[in-house]
Amino acid sequence: MIKVSLPDGSIKEFEKGATPMDVANSISAGLARNVISAKFNDKIVEASTPLTTDGALTLYTWNDDEGKKAFWHSTSHVMAQAIEELYPGSKLTIGPAIDNGFYYDVDFGEHTLSENDFGKIETKMLEIARGKHDFKLREVSKADALDYYKKQDNPFKVELIENLEDGTITFCDHDTFTDLCRGGHIPNTGIIKAVKLMSVAGAYWRGDEKKPQLTRVYGTSFPKQKELKEYLELLEEAKKRDHRKLGRELELFTFSQKVGQGLPLWLPKGAALRERLENFLKKAQKTAGYEMVVSPHIGQKELYVTSGHYAKYGEDSFQPIKTPNEGEEFLLKPMNCPHHCEIYNATSWSYRDLPKRFAEFGTVYRYEQSGELHGLTRVRGFTQDDAHIFCTPDQLDDEFKKVIDLTLYVFDSLGFENFTAQVSLRDPENKEKYIGSDDVWDKAENAIISAAKEKGLNYVVETGEAAFYGPKLDFMVKDALGRNWQLGTIQVDYNLPERFDLTYKGSDNESHRPVMIHRAPFGSMERFVAILLEHTGGNFPLWLMPEQAIILSLSEKYEKYSQKVLTLLENNEIRARKDNRNETIGKKIREAEMGKYPYMLIVGEQEANDGTVSVRKHGEGDIGTMPVEAFAEIVNNEIRKTLKAFEV
Repeated sequence: MIKVSLPDGSIKEFEKGATPMDVANSISAGLARNVISAKFNDKIVEASTPLTTDGALTLYTWNDDEGKKAFWHSTSHVMAQAIEELYPGSKLTIGPAIDNGFYYDVDFGEHTLSENDFGKIETKMLEIARGKHDFKLREVSKADALDYYKKQDNPFKVELIENLEDGTITFCDHDTFTDLCRGGHIPNTGIIKAVKLMSVAGAYWRGDEKKPQLTRVYGTSFPKQKELKEYLELLEEAKKRDHRKLGRELELFTFSQKVGQGLPLWLPKGAALRERLENFLKKAQKTAGYEMVVSPHIGQKELYVTSGHYAKYGEDSFQPIKTPNEGEEFLLKPMNCPHHCEIYNATSWSYRDLPKRFAEFGTVYRYEQSGELHGLTRVRGFTQDDAHIFCTPDQLDDEFKKVIDLTLYVFDSLGFENFTAQVSLRDPENKEKYIGSDDVWDKAENAIISAAKEKGLNYVVETGEAAFYGPKLDFMVKDALGRNWQLGTIQVDYNLPERFDLTYKGSDNESHRPVMIHRAPFGSMERFVAILLEHTGGNFPLWLMPEQAIILSLSEKYEKYSQKVLTLLENNEIRARKDNRNETIGKKIREAEMGKYPYMLIVGEQEANDGTVSVRKHGEGDIGTMPVEAFAEIVNNEIRKTLKAFEV
């Protein structure tokens, strides 16, 4: 008999050779119907894998990330089989699961593939799936594996196998198809009920442009046709919310080939939006005891060598800037931290002076490959809402919790309600990857976990994900489309204080190292605006909107009254503009709806005589006629509800 431990802490006994599916059946028939993959002793296994030792078992369904991964990886095998049958002579390479689907890289040889071919591949895939063929994993010797693929004249699989150790090679079989595979499959093809090929692209073998170019076929699949339909509808909504599209339509930002790829230009409305975001955080930071600093856009190369950033970003970033002085080199700033360390070093500090909290909206530059650039989410120049806190070890816990409070305030004010926190710790089995003593690491990790618990955060712990200089807390936000984004990070650092010889005089009159906390609730202004655009669809919180209202006159003769209304709104600190064009009111309303104006104030003869405005709300329609002062109160009440002052 073997003992199987389950996630709820229970332990069950089974005969040696029992499978995860047997375990599922022992719990309930309903669970067994839904189990599609499993993990045993931290290794992904099939639902049909015999269990021969005691161990911990986790069962996965479609609702689990690992379950989806097995589902999509299995579907990539089905697609590969369909391609082999439809395009004889094609050579398969690799076909992993990815976010929301899978891909397979294929050498189609004399064949060509376009999106016009997707339909017949999908039909063949569903035909194979309906056969309910079991996925069976088997061990193969290295010699037999090489022989199999040499006979198939597949140099790609041969290359993969040559880099594997004998005794670690497995093949996966289903129906008439065999593929080199490590495992992680669903029980049988019949679970796959809906498939959709999404796109086709070129890809170099193993990402090396000196190697053959392959065809990468992307797809997705679901256990129900309804779920595929919902996913495709979500993709259509995502296209409408694409921040590049909305940014152009709302006149927020643009790019110029003459300025350079990955270097955004902020238009007046976008610049005003950024300024409001900055002022919002600056106001909260001032309440929280931060002091604003400013550092240059460049620094001497030696600064970043000292900090370690040159080793990380130097060779793959912008090249050094040489001056007329022999051997003098500067770099575009890749991070603000080294500059803030030198600001700290400009003064001698006592423990009574700490903590010191330096904040800056500092623009940094990193060279990204042109193929990796994507709107505002991946750029070459971006502004971080950076701050660095220098504190004593005893102050670390309290300071960390205060940063959590500030981050949660930012999320709440901007409508990000669904998020989890990830506590990233060091790998206890591989301590040489990290700097610092066990004592400081234990203290830092305990401080983060304690703070997360005390603040009631929904958090997960990831061992081995810490930075080399210290543990961290990342906030993973789910947007309106259900996508996860990493927004906001808090990191504990013992490395830079050591590298820059930062000190303070303690109560014992001796010199001590401060602890450094890095934090950025926005992360970068560019990426944050992009995510906020897609989350809100351009319908920002009212307090943040570039223009909160637009005055639409029925004709040009009401321009004087429109101006009076505009002045009254401005006196009430409401941002607005007027549209007195000689256009129909219907056209003006349609354009204002497309422009995401929260409120439309229609003025004509009746409104001018009565001193009122006829109010329409974006996406809702007419909400009534009222005096301008009453409308101003509606706006200001809405803002007060969503934008509360930060309290320490």
